[in-house]
Amino acid sequence: MKKIITIAAGLCLSSFLFAQGGITEEMMSKIKQGYSGTMEEKALMNAISHSDINTLALNLENEGKMDTHFSNKVNTKGITDQESSGRCWLFSGLNVLRAKTIAEHNLGDFHFSHNYISFYDQLEKSNLFLQGIIDTRTKDIRDRKVAWLFRHAIGDGGQFTGVQDLVEKYGLVPSNVMPETNSSNNTKAFASLMTKKLQEYGLELRRLAGSKDGFEAAPVLKRAKLSEMEEKLEARKTEMLTFLYRFLVLNFGVPPTEFTWTCYNADGEAVSTKEYTPKSFYDEFVGKKLVDNYVLLMNDPTREFYKTYEIDMDRHSYDGENWIYINLPIQEIKDMAIASIKDSTMMYFSCDVGKFLNRKKGFLDVNYYDYDDLMGEKFSMNKKERIITGASGSSHAMTLMAVDLDENGVAKKWEVENSWGDYGFNGHLIMTDEWFNEYMFRLVVEKKYVPSKVLKLLDEKPTMLPPWDPMFKSEL
Repeated sequence: MKKIITIAAGLCLSSFLFAQGGITEEMMSKIKQGYSGTMEEKALMNAISHSDINTLALNLENEGKMDTHFSNKVNTKGITDQESSGRCWLFSGLNVLRAKTIAEHNLGDFHFSHNYISFYDQLEKSNLFLQGIIDTRTKDIRDRKVAWLFRHAIGDGGQFTGVQDLVEKYGLVPSNVMPETNSSNNTKAFASLMTKKLQEYGLELRRLAGSKDGFEAAPVLKRAKLSEMEEKLEARKTEMLTFLYRFLVLNFGVPPTEFTWTCYNADGEAVSTKEYTPKSFYDEFVGKKLVDNYVLLMNDPTREFYKTYEIDMDRHSYDGENWIYINLPIQEIKDMAIASIKDSTMMYFSCDVGKFLNRKKGFLDVNYYDYDDLMGEKFSMNKKERIITGASGSSHAMTLMAVDLDENGVAKKWEVENSWGDYGFNGHLIMTDEWFNEYMFRLVVEKKYVPSKVLKLLDEKPTMLPPWDPMFKSEL
């Protein structure tokens, strides 16, 4: 009887505590005081409820302050368009290489084939996932890493490391040699089917490894049996990739192994006609080993500066490089960016592009929209707080190509070449230096623009971070 009374008392206490955290009638009466229904508030309610918030929050005092003059600018030719795909990382990376190729070879409006690299990106990511499933087969499917693999089986987003590894492994071809297809430009349906098939294959591999239903952990085998099992899994994985290669061909076309291409100079004159392989074309028109030439920088105030970090599984191929970056204060990153632009070298750049963006004009300015006065409450999180809470993070990659410096050499504004076609300011976006401070996250620069004291940080063993860290989603 005493036990029953104790349980009943516990349930009553639990209900009381739960009620204390809910919205009571007394609390609701206080909450409702947030809206008093004055003439001004009714007018504001009518305006906001029937209008676009950004239109109403537009700071008229700030209109016209953004000009389009830049003191230092890298010349480029032609705007790219990723259309309805998440390949901003690829367009941005290839735009960096394209600008150098155009300048060094005196070309006109030249483009590398994004579709060619996209094909091998999807094939390599498929193998990365399948091998990841094989490597984690002795873990329960609810293990965080295994669950992450299944939820992120594949996608067309990525980072500059993918450009490095894929281009060096498979070479490059001009855009007219392997042009875009409907599936490469519009990836939603293709990606959905690809993801479902890989998830299905993942469960099959786990069952083949000895997991009874694909959910439980497969048994840990002794060496003799282990070798036999790994051979069986490798053979089945190869069969799976054989189908996926066909699936990619049907959607993207057959990637060329040899082609004939005529090079035209900036005046439209034919300079040469040659036979190429993708690797020989890369050697002639790019020629540098990308992995050894670039340094990946990050401004992440949630972590210690002057340290290197590595993101587990944040790569495009199983035998490729994880994203390894140096975390630095924003001003040091800006100094390197300025040095690169002054030397006519564009950079891979990523940011939280959707924040304070005037889509029509292509301007990014933290003062462009006055949400505080419109809503009557300050929105005051700083960069660190926004990252920690998931309110901000790197979402889009573009190509940094201009800076406007004042008489003291201090940056006033920046310009990027985007990959959204003729969008914004003639296919470009212009951002204030203050916006750059708050919403820029990643920059990839050539080693020659990086101070030796910063390069030495790459000799340290990087701190490994998990792939589900909120700072490291793929850029789209």
